Amino acid sequence: MTNHTLEKLELLLKSSGYKVRYEKGNFKTNACLLQNSKVVMVNKFANLESKIAAVAELARTLEIDYNLLDDKQAAFLHQLKQTQLQL
Repeated sequence: MTNHTLEKLELLLKSSGYKVRYEKGNFKTNACLLQNSKVVMVNKFANLESKIAAVAELARTLEIDYNLLDDKQAAFLHQLKQTQLQL
């Protein structure tokens, strides 16, 4: 659980056409996907582990086109979808 992990998740989403924004908010899950848009909102006041867990969970559930990703990102997404984060 490092900043590098969060950056990899952000890059994965950005490569898939999503925008990642950090805003203050009262998110129960520390992140959300805005309806009918490709904007992921992350609670900027959440701790690093919570941010990573929330963004990873969203990435796991989104329909991401593997053709938009490079080989490393596709492998990372595949691994992410195969595993559950343990906090």
